[in-house]
Amino acid sequence: MTARAVVRGVAMIGGYLVASGNGLNPEAILNAIESAWLFALIFAGLGFALDLFFRTDRALWRYVSIVDIGPMVRTSLLTAAIFLAFSFFLDRGASLPRSTLFIAPVLDIGLTLGLVLLRRILHDKEALQAIAPFLGARDERKPLIVVGAMDRVETFLRELARSGEAYRPAGIVTDNKGAVTRELRGVPVLTDAGAAFEILEDLTDHDIEAALVFLDDILTPVDFGVDRLGQLRTRGVHLLRMPSLVEMAGTADEPVMRKFELEELLARPPVRLADGPLRSLIAGKRVLVTGAGGSIGSEICRQVASLGCGHLVLLDNSEFGLFKIDQEIATRWPTLSRREYLYDVRNKALLNEVFARDRPDIVFHAAALKHVPLMEKHPCESVLTNVVGTWNVAEAANVAGVKHMVFISTDKAVDPPNVMGATKRLAEAVVRAQQTGKGDTRFSVVRFGNVLGSAGSVVPTFRAQIERGGPVTLTHPDIERYFMTIPEAVQLVLHATAHSAEQPDGPLGVFVLDMGKPVKIIDLARQLIGLYGKVPGKDIEIEVTGLRPGEKLFEELVDSSEVAEMCGASLMCVTDRIQGARMTERIVHKLEQAGRAGDNAAARALIFEILARVRTVGDDRAAEVVPIKRA
Repeated sequence: MTARAVVRGVAMIGGYLVASGNGLNPEAILNAIESAWLFALIFAGLGFALDLFFRTDRALWRYVSIVDIGPMVRTSLLTAAIFLAFSFFLDRGASLPRSTLFIAPVLDIGLTLGLVLLRRILHDKEALQAIAPFLGARDERKPLIVVGAMDRVETFLRELARSGEAYRPAGIVTDNKGAVTRELRGVPVLTDAGAAFEILEDLTDHDIEAALVFLDDILTPVDFGVDRLGQLRTRGVHLLRMPSLVEMAGTADEPVMRKFELEELLARPPVRLADGPLRSLIAGKRVLVTGAGGSIGSEICRQVASLGCGHLVLLDNSEFGLFKIDQEIATRWPTLSRREYLYDVRNKALLNEVFARDRPDIVFHAAALKHVPLMEKHPCESVLTNVVGTWNVAEAANVAGVKHMVFISTDKAVDPPNVMGATKRLAEAVVRAQQTGKGDTRFSVVRFGNVLGSAGSVVPTFRAQIERGGPVTLTHPDIERYFMTIPEAVQLVLHATAHSAEQPDGPLGVFVLDMGKPVKIIDLARQLIGLYGKVPGKDIEIEVTGLRPGEKLFEELVDSSEVAEMCGASLMCVTDRIQGARMTERIVHKLEQAGRAGDNAAARALIFEILARVRTVGDDRAAEVVPIKRA
């Protein structure tokens, strides 16, 4: 405000100088100051008072925009009008050349805008670089190609100019065809991704380090071309993206842009859903996550922390996994109330202690043994964790009066030919049994396919093989799987939970996530090889080893005994077409005895015997459908 008052005083003296017609020389300037200083003081004081009244001082000149300029101009014009009226009221303006009263506000506005522009230039790196060539400066920043919608690009370029990041925009790729061959803030808009690729190739040919950043889902890495991205990555081009909402919930000193993980470059465009229902579900609630140190469990912890849960309980039997996620939560959400437990879901007594002490409102049960070949060799372990562990968690939730428990299942539970899938399907039956009995806990089952980048999944395996020089091995050339990224999977799990919570009197919530089209594993392998800048079959061989025990060619999301219908964005609700048997305490106890006995053959036989009854039971077995025994 002080600066504006000085500007107004200078404007009044300048107006008097121009109106007097005595030229621009030291004598004329001194004469103007001597004659008009009192008017300048009044003009500046009047403007100062109006600035205070209209609060135009709230605009920070460093960040001023067109919206902020309006009140400044309005105040200047109003100051001039009041001064003009006051001057005519006193002596009909005889004390000043009349043109002074019109020149002064013009100079006031012009000088103010000039100072604002100067302030912006001093803090706008792009503006300084535009002027720098005349000053002999050289731009040492890395060239950056920006990909995204024009509105998002414009905002990004402004923030980039202020942030001091070591990048200079070299081109824009957008979906707005009308903007092609034009410029935005001095940056050319390119015709398509091919033009950007040529620019980046040329830069790397001259040993210039460059980068490519994706701002949104308007154009994704898949649209840009995995082969192209692989070539650019090999040439040293940094492939960057903007952080997600969950990532931005961390500390303030995190970088503006993040590097892409290879899994993200392979993924289809992710499903984006509003987070309003999720905040209503999670905010202020006490949340418990089993398997908190695993791929899915740890991401659930991150997302519920970012959504403002009131208390977070992390439970896992993996020391390293639990330590890692606990430290991350402590660093990124230091004020969040939390507690960690190095417990196993097989231990019912310890689980009951946790539920009694922490009184969770919502439970996400992600703890499981999931690797198909290993579970074929160790069916006893699969039974104890996947079935008995789920029973223990569900019983503890019911006893503690948990409002909502969510069981994370898998597409391998659909028509399962293997032990892992069969035990997950029996675990689903356990949850169904809990829902049909007495109790206030709302249960949900969420079923989805493979997750890119999860521990032990195909992509990390392929990466390790490529980095060793190959070969990349797969079990069958026609094998297909559904894929999604870990954050997307968890986002949809939370939405399924919110959808189920909105229908407390509805049937058991068994949700299947819409994962798009299945992907051939051999195509995934070729894309990943391409991202390493290699040629499949030439630089890296692909070998077919044959299907493993219990492995299916194609995974399905809905069982032959079920029917599904869309019940929300990217969600399908699944119901039984038959009245299958529910898991009783007696059946679970029988499975637990077989598992603890260590007889793998007997445990496997019992698993599939009970599974057949769960999926195809008729009236002659109706006696097995009994109410759950409550503790």
